[in-house]
Amino acid sequence: MVSSVTNLGRSGVFDWLIQRVTAYVLAIYTVFLLGFMVMTDINYETWSALFDQTWFRIFTLLALLSLGAHAWVGLWTVTTDYLKSMAPRFLVQALCGLTMFVYLIWGIQILWGL
Repeated sequence: MVSSVTNLGRSGVFDWLIQRVTAYVLAIYTVFLLGFMVMTDINYETWSALFDQTWFRIFTLLALLSLGAHAWVGLWTVTTDYLKSMAPRFLVQALCGLTMFVYLIWGIQILWGL
């Protein structure tokens, strides 16, 4: 059996579970934000008050981490399916991983004001 060091999970079942759990987190976050925008008059004060609450910052951080994990498993699956040559596949995966890492760090800086 060939094992890849670039996949997030230890097996296909674990990758499947990561996809499902992160999809639920992202769906709940999206529904909450849509509901908040529909039920509230959105302006700077309400938006700032929402993001000043610690529970929502933690929820947003969970959504950011979920987005990164979900994207990585999906992109890993697509690149291993369609890029058969090892060098281009590794290059694309490294570029995707670096991009997701930069966006995650950037999101944390914006969220927590670091």
